[in-house]
Amino acid sequence: MSEVPSPQLRISDQDRESALAALGEHMSVGRIDIDEFGERSARITAAKTRGELSEVFVDLPEPHPGYDAPKPAVSKPASPWAGISSTQRVMGALLPLLFIATIVFIIGTGASWWLIAIPIGISVAGEGLWGKGWENAHKKLGKQRRRELDG
Repeated sequence: MSEVPSPQLRISDQDRESALAALGEHMSVGRIDIDEFGERSARITAAKTRGELSEVFVDLPEPHPGYDAPKPAVSKPASPWAGISSTQRVMGALLPLLFIATIVFIIGTGASWWLIAIPIGISVAGEGLWGKGWENAHKKLGKQRRRELDG
């Protein structure tokens, strides 16, 4: 299988757009005038190969068009739950439900109010295991993320 020499490779629309952008920069700094820009941009839009496109820029310094330049990778933002273990997530979701279920149980059955100590005890145990403010870890992550985005 034979390879096509670089000047004979066909160009894409993205290559033409890159060339037009580079040509616009040359016009904005005064290297070419508006008439020459019109002539060269017509040649760019009609170009089919790299050789035809590079002929437009022979007498011009950089910038030149980039051929099939890879698009910059977009970094995926970190998950808001990145610093929270799965156990903390489960406890964070279940604890408010446990408080509500306990209050409903107390009101519905007329049980003693001391049962509310169960979800309170779980909260205290969670704080002992994961440190003060473990139930607000998502708020801390949100603040940290805002600082990263602002800074």
